[in-house]
Amino acid sequence: MDGKELREALRAGRRLYGTLITSTSPKWLDTIASLSLDCVFIDTEHIPLDWHELGWMCHAFRGLGIAPIVRIPRPDPFEACRVLDMGARGIVAAYVESAEQVQLLRGAVKLRPLKGRKLERILSGQAELDREMVEYVRNYNQNHVLMVNIESVPGLEALDDILAVPGLDGVLLGPHDLSCSLGVPEQYDHPLFEQAVHQLITKARAKGLGAGAHFLPSIEHETKWAKVGLNLILHLADMTLFRRALNEDLTRLRKALGDDVSEKRVGDIAI
Repeated sequence: MDGKELREALRAGRRLYGTLITSTSPKWLDTIASLSLDCVFIDTEHIPLDWHELGWMCHAFRGLGIAPIVRIPRPDPFEACRVLDMGARGIVAAYVESAEQVQLLRGAVKLRPLKGRKLERILSGQAELDREMVEYVRNYNQNHVLMVNIESVPGLEALDDILAVPGLDGVLLGPHDLSCSLGVPEQYDHPLFEQAVHQLITKARAKGLGAGAHFLPSIEHETKWAKVGLNLILHLADMTLFRRALNEDLTRLRKALGDDVSEKRVGDIAI
């Protein structure tokens, strides 16, 4: 799946499946290739990756026909450009709270290679693209997908303006941070949280944009919100799935052999 196919699927409401990948091992690629994933989520906000590792991962997954979606730690257009240069198909900017932030990202992701005052004038509506540049810019950026994380009450309050920015392809719910911003930390069945998620999904889909989430706490939550319209499901992470599976197997093994079973809680990383 290239960026154009990813964008069209997001906007059409087709469900897409992926997971967060943290491992940079080349041996991991054979496993990922066997899972029929549409995309992988690579996080540079919370996961330590250098630029060489990020570029290697993006191009490797593209070679498998899996679209790499990379989250940048803040809505910085320069960082968005650099990540695209590393091979990302999709950009997710963390903790977006205003339409102005999305406009700047639009310039970096959808109007490349324009820069400087010319780009500023186009983004502000003071100028338009020259006739020859319209088709050139469209083709140049056809595989670039722009999404933003909505993770706070101010982000929800600005949602209508954010969704109105041309070139935006989807919004991504950040469950942990949003629950904390709402004052109901990690209470994913709380009415305030459920109302916020419902608002995010229905408004995005009504605009013909994708609605996604990463790290929802359970398959039941993912199923429930997919029925409302959530169509980009980024299910957990490689490290979390490994930890869960290994913990379950070792617990069964210790019980079968009559050894002590630790009661340690196996939690998830909060991203």
